[in-house]
Parts: sequence; C-alpha cells; structure tokens
Amino acid sequence: MTPKSRTGRLAAKAATGLAATAVLASGPLAASASSPDAGTAAQALPEVNMEAVLKAAQIDPQRPDQTLTDGAAPHVRKVERELADRGLLDREYVDGHYGTTTLKAYADYQRSLGYTGLAANGIPGKRSLTSLGDGTFDVTRVVSPGARTTFDGATFNQRTANMLREAQRLSGVTFDVEQGSYNPGGDPTSAGTHDGGGAVDLYVDGISPKKRTHVVRQLRKVGFAAWYRSPAQGDWGPHIHAVALADPDLSEPARAQTGDYYLGKNGLANDLPDDGPKVEPITTWEGYQRSP
Repeated sequence: MTPKSRTGRLAAKAATGLAATAVLASGPLAASASSPDAGTAAQALPEVNMEAVLKAAQIDPQRPDQTLTDGAAPHVRKVERELADRGLLDREYVDGHYGTTTLKAYADYQRSLGYTGLAANGIPGKRSLTSLGDGTFDVTRVVSPGARTTFDGATFNQRTANMLREAQRLSGVTFDVEQGSYNPGGDPTSAGTHDGGGAVDLYVDGISPKKRTHVVRQLRKVGFAAWYRSPAQGDWGPHIHAVALADPDLSEPARAQTGDYYLGKNGLANDLPDDGPKVEPITTWEGYQRSP
C-alpha cells in the first residue's frame, strides 16, 4: 500500500476528532458540561472577624451615641442580620452598632441554645457565633478563653493566666494575686467585676508608685484594661485592678469597664477620665501576640 500523504493523515485525524466530539456532545457528559454548576467551585462564605465583634460588644454599649467601632461594623451587621432572621432583633437595629439592644438579642440567642449564666452574657463565644453563622458566614480570628486554671493560687481561664505571666515577665515584678476570676460574691466591693473571667486584683504592698505604674503599663501592653486603685477612690485597699480585653467570659460590670477603657475613662462609677499610663494603640492579647 502507498502511505497516505501528510495532508491525508491530518484530515483523517481531524475527522476522527470531530466524530469523538459528536459522541461526547450526545452522551451523558454533555448534560454536565452544559450545566451552570459545572466546573464551579463552591463559593466561600463571608467571614465574621470574632475579634472585631468582641471589640464592638465591649465599646458600643458604653457609647453615648451610635458611633460605630472602627473595623467592626461590617462584621457586626452580619451577626445582627442573623439575629433578625431569627426574630430576636428588629431590622432597624441591623446597623453595625453593637449597642445594648444587640447585646440583649445575642444573650437571647445564647439562651435559645440552652446557655445560662456567663454563657448567656450577650458577648459572642466561639460556639454560639459559629452556630449563628452556620451556612451563612465563617468565623475568623477566634478568641477562646481556654480551660480554667490557677495562677498564684487563684482561678483564671488559661488566656488570662498566660497574659498575667507575660505581664509579670515584662515588668520584672512577681505578682501577688489578691482576687482572681470566676469569684461571684467573693468581694462585695468588686461590684460583680470578678464574677466572670478575665478579672484580677493584685496586691501592691512594698511596690513604689513608679513601679506600680510600670506594672499597670505592662498589663495594658499585653491586653488588659488596667488601673491602680487607691483607697480615696472607693471602699478598698490599694491594689491594681485589671480586666482582660475581648474575654468572652466577662461579667457585665467587667465588660462595661473594658468599654470605658477603650473610651478613655477610668472604669469607675464616677465616669472620670482614664488615670493610668497611656499605652497606644490599645490592643488585645491576640493583637499583642501578633505584634513584631
């Protein structure tokens, strides 16, 4: 036989390809190829930054107006939309401001999940926020208090204990704990700030005023709202009081103090300006860990 010319071979190959295409077009693969979902990867869900939502949940209820917390409003709106869809929040409050109405609505949502006590404080925790966003948004920048542990003989969650150890290292002062966290009714003068997580009082006996200020500065640096408390301010002895920012286990009075701290106040009922050393920018434990 005489070999086919190059032109003839190419023509035959093209004809074979056209035939194969015709078979595919008429076969079962044709339907999937023409389907609008074919070859399209599942779209990622929107994200809700838990750190940002926690920041707004601390600050916004303490504001005298409807000012939005920088960087938090888009994430808060997603949370509020889900609360509204469940009939827990009126649509008019889906505005990115995590005020007292949103705080109450979120607490109602937590109770609908069977949570009680601190777990229904209106401050999003990882489990409740993940449940709220199921199929609607993904939770990022998760903040977890961790299991309960001890530091200097007092009870704290793991996150607060880690913060205290780091502030102790930075300050060069060995901390002497007067009162820890999760201590409801332990000290009536505390007005409930130590009922939940994140709160600590430190003795200052034998520490000079300059060193006291240094300790408060280091506590603030690692993510506490911290102040030196003098007997002139209330019915208590001299001590350093601190509350961990963004702790989901905060009691209501402790949450209010963290909001006041962000707003430049002293965290007391007299609502006076902050009297502690300025540490800027204000950061959380997670922000401190990410810093260079």
